[in-house]
Amino acid sequence: MNEQTPQTPQPIDLDPTAARFAPTEQVADLGRTHFIGIGGAGMSVLAEMLHQQGVDVDGSDMQQGAKTERLAALGIPVRIGQQADNVRDAQVVVYSSAIKADNPEIVAAAAQGSRIVHRSDILALLMHGRRAVTVAGAHGKTTTSSMLAHILTHAGDGALADPSYAIGGSIQGPDGTTIDGGHAGEGDVLVAEADESDGSFAKYTPQIAIVTNAEPDHLDHYGDADTYRAAFVDHLGHARGAIVVCTDDASALAVLRRLDATSAAHAIAYGTTPREDVGELNGARYVHIAAEREHAGDGAESFILEMPASVAEGRTDAAGDDGTVVRVPVTLAVPGLHNARNATAAIVAATLLGMDPHVAAQAVSTFRGAARRFQIRATANGVTVVDDYAHHPTEIGALLDAARRRYPGATIHVLFQPHLFSRTKFFAREFADALAKADDVIVTGVFPAREKQQDFPDVDASTIADEAGDDASIDVEERMETAAQMIAMRAKPGDVIFTVGAGDVTKMAPVIAHVLEAHAGKDD
Repeated sequence: MNEQTPQTPQPIDLDPTAARFAPTEQVADLGRTHFIGIGGAGMSVLAEMLHQQGVDVDGSDMQQGAKTERLAALGIPVRIGQQADNVRDAQVVVYSSAIKADNPEIVAAAAQGSRIVHRSDILALLMHGRRAVTVAGAHGKTTTSSMLAHILTHAGDGALADPSYAIGGSIQGPDGTTIDGGHAGEGDVLVAEADESDGSFAKYTPQIAIVTNAEPDHLDHYGDADTYRAAFVDHLGHARGAIVVCTDDASALAVLRRLDATSAAHAIAYGTTPREDVGELNGARYVHIAAEREHAGDGAESFILEMPASVAEGRTDAAGDDGTVVRVPVTLAVPGLHNARNATAAIVAATLLGMDPHVAAQAVSTFRGAARRFQIRATANGVTVVDDYAHHPTEIGALLDAARRRYPGATIHVLFQPHLFSRTKFFAREFADALAKADDVIVTGVFPAREKQQDFPDVDASTIADEAGDDASIDVEERMETAAQMIAMRAKPGDVIFTVGAGDVTKMAPVIAHVLEAHAGKDD
C-alpha cells in the first residue's frame, strides 16, 4: 500500500479590499453568521444590525466587556475565547483586519467551506437598497456620522425618518443617555463610517461620500502619503450621487483636485477659508463656514453657513446656480472649530438627502457628542475630568485648542495613551508638538490593538517624550493606573484633566476621580 504524501494547506486569503458579495445579494441570504472579535466597536455594531434584521448571529471575543454584555442581553450568543468549534456550521464568518490567517476560527471556517468575509463586506451588503452616506477621514468620522444620524433621527420625516446607522462608537442622546452606534431603521438612509485604515472602503458605493480630511495615517498599510491620498480618490469615485470634502485640510484639498471631471461635477467643498482664498476647487461648489466663534465657559460653538443656492436646495450639481447664497446660522453644544467642520458636513449631507438646511441646523444644535468626544466624566475636588478618543496628532491639537477656549485660564493636564506602535513611530514628533499645547502631560504604555510589541522593539511611551526635548512637560509612566494616580495628585481645584486615546485609557477616568476625592482638602 502506497503512502499518500500529505498535501500542503492552501494559504487563506484575507484581503480586506476584495469584495465578497455580488451586488444582487441581500442580508436575507446570509444564513448563520459568526463574528470573530464581536466585541470590537465596528464589529458589534454590524452584528447588532444583522440581528435586528433577523439574521442568526453569534460571535466570539478574547474577553468580556460592555459590548459583549450588551450583545448577549439582546439575545446574540457570545463565546469568550476563540476556538475552532465556535464556527461549526456557520455559513458566513466575519473577520476584521485585527484577525490573522492563523486564527483557529479562520482556519476551521476555511476547512469547512464557510464563506469568510471582511467586516466591510457586511457593511457594503447593508448598503444595498439604501441611500448610503459614508464618512471617511483620518479623524472626525465618528462625530460627523453621529451628527448626521442625530439630525435624521430627530428631524427626519418620511423616508428620512428612522435611519439605519453603523457608527464605531456610542452617541450621547439629548437627555444624556448613551445610544449604541448600530441601528437598523425603517427609513431608506444608512449612515456609516468608512474606515480607510486597510483600504476596505474601496468596495463601498454610497449615495453621498463625505471626506472630513485625508491627513496621512495608517502608513504601515499604505506606505506613503501619496498612496494614502490615492485611496481616497478611488473611494470618492464610487459615489453614486454627491461628494462632500473639507478643504481646510490640505490633503483633502489635494484629493478633491485629483478627482476626474465626472466626480468633481458632483462635489461640494466646505471650509473656514473665504472662497477667494481657497484656490482651485476642480469645479466643486463651496460652502463657507463664516463668523465662527466659541463661547468661553459653556463651550457653545456658533457660526454661519454660506451655501450656494443649489446646495441649499439639495441639488447634487450646480445646474441653475445664479450666485445666490443662503445663510444658515448654526449653534452647537459641543465645542471646537473641528466640530463646526463636522456639523457642516452633516448638515450638507442632510440637505442633499432632502432636508431643509435650517431644519438640519436646528436639529444638530441638540447633539451632545459622540461618546468619548470631550465627554465630561467627573468633577471631584474642584477638578474636571474629561475623556476623549483623540489618537492622531491633529485630533489632539484640536482637542487641546478647544480645551483652552472652553476653560480659559485653567491648568490643562493630559494622560495620553498612544494607539498603535506604528502610528507612534511615524508621528512621534507630531504627537510631541500637539501635546505641548497642554500644561502637563504623562504618556503611558502604547495600546497595541492589532500590532505586537516584538515587531516594534524600539517603540514605547518614551518615543514621544524623546521627541519633545527637555523643555516640554511630558513625562512617561508605562503603567497606566500609576500614571492616572500621578496626574490626579498633580491637579488642583480649577484644573482640568483629560484622559486621551483610542485604547483603554478611558477606564482611568474613575481612577482619577477616586484619587481626587480621596485627597480633597489635604492640600489646604
